[in-house]
Amino acid sequence: MRSKAKNNTVRRSVALPRRLVQEASSLAGPELRHNWNRLVTVALQEFAARRRRLAFEQAMERMAADPALRSECRAISREFRRADADGL
Repeated sequence: MRSKAKNNTVRRSVALPRRLVQEASSLAGPELRHNWNRLVTVALQEFAARRRRLAFEQAMERMAADPALRSECRAISREFRRADADGL
């Protein structure tokens, strides 16, 4: 007996404000305008990418403000300056 392949699609029903639907439809490109499944998928992918980028930027800001890390970076820079001075 064959087992069913795992379905990677999750179905959700959402209620959207009419104004948002109209605005999204008017702003979507022709390839997305009439395919709401694809439009929502693309919008959620962009949202997730934006959130990941924001989380990364915040982590970089925290690292840049970390005194121990800043001290280590200065020490590394000094070492590289010495290596640069040897002319290799």
